[in-house]
Amino acid sequence: MLCPKCSHNDSKVVDSRPADSKIRRRRECLRCSERFTTFEIIEDIPVMVAKKDGTIEPFDNRKLIERICRATTKRPVKLKTIENIVDGIQTHFKNNLQREVTSDKIGELVMMKLKEIDHVAYVRFASVYREFADIESFVGFISELRSEDL
Repeated sequence: MLCPKCSHNDSKVVDSRPADSKIRRRRECLRCSERFTTFEIIEDIPVMVAKKDGTIEPFDNRKLIERICRATTKRPVKLKTIENIVDGIQTHFKNNLQREVTSDKIGELVMMKLKEIDHVAYVRFASVYREFADIESFVGFISELRSEDL
């Protein structure tokens, strides 16, 4: 932050307060001791999802929660756990500054989380996500899961 008086680029924050949807900060220049005010706003750029059909749409928490709920129907998985999975996935992309992700990447992360929580929900989600073409590929997937558990 440049001082408006001497253009020095180092200052310390003397006071911070929320102001509307911004943060108001009083600063003091470390060279000339001039005090000035700055306002910070939180920039929330949505994560965009590149679908298999080539379309791009904003990441939708509700949509992903719904898909995971389908896989966890009649399973001992709480809604709060599902919400935490979805929030964690979205936070992962934002923290890594990924503004556009593929639906495949989201699916892989969901599968990884479901595998830790409930194997039946994991297999259900995988059966839709991986689009198994025949019984052999489905059986192979389950055999792979079984061998990992041993």
